[in-house]
Amino acid sequence: MRRPLTRVAWHVGVLVLLAIVLYPIVWVAAATFKPSEAIVGSLQLLPTAPTLANYERVFEGVVGVGVGRFFWNSAVLAVLSVVGTVASSALAAYAFARLRFRGRSVLFAIMIATLLLPFHVLIIPQYVVFQNLDLVDTYVPLLAGKFLASEAFFVFLIVQFIRQLPRELDESAKIDGAGHWTVFWHIILPLCRPALITTAIFTFIWSWNDFFGPLIYLSTPDKYPLPLALQLFIDETTGSDFGALMAMSMLALVPVILFFLFFQRFLVEGVSTSGLKG
Repeated sequence: MRRPLTRVAWHVGVLVLLAIVLYPIVWVAAATFKPSEAIVGSLQLLPTAPTLANYERVFEGVVGVGVGRFFWNSAVLAVLSVVGTVASSALAAYAFARLRFRGRSVLFAIMIATLLLPFHVLIIPQYVVFQNLDLVDTYVPLLAGKFLASEAFFVFLIVQFIRQLPRELDESAKIDGAGHWTVFWHIILPLCRPALITTAIFTFIWSWNDFFGPLIYLSTPDKYPLPLALQLFIDETTGSDFGALMAMSMLALVPVILFFLFFQRFLVEGVSTSGLKG
């Protein structure tokens, strides 16, 4: 009797935790069908008189810019961030994990040390540089670092994964006449797919939800991504449109959830850096 009771208690506890975690999402989803005054004026979870007016206001746009434009801007930033981060981090990781060159250990230590620097410390000198280059109010400041392997965490993640791969694979390919690029492209990259997909998942989510970077560098509304567009529903008028804000927040959440669900089976394997099996 003790074992079945333990299982029941375990499942009940997990369900309770799941309800606590999912409650904010359910609340936002329900709030999208409530009038704005009912969102902040009532503690009731489900709407008493559901309405689609909030979604209608969202699709009408804000400050003369359609909601599709905000989604497109976020998609461009997220996709280019994923491409740049995955490509540059993989190349840098291969160099640190497989190549032998002078100062490799020092450079790797310096790269890891950059994890200790908060983004806010670097934002002022970076802004000055991009302002002098006349690149403010463009996407270049938000994307340049992605293509230069500036994400030390992902470089370290892929380095640890590559180090788990047998060097005999590289040596066999080199005996057959393969160079570093062939080894990297045809051997290392396919085997590093879990780590690369993990990098892509986190990069996509962080870029899609990034608010501070676009707030600093962008000033034209038709270049705003979704996080800045959400702010417009609060600042546009003296009375904030919480209904439209919730509706747009729910729409912005859908791509992130779909992206995560599609690739989540690679996430645990990539983070654990298990390497080869069998």
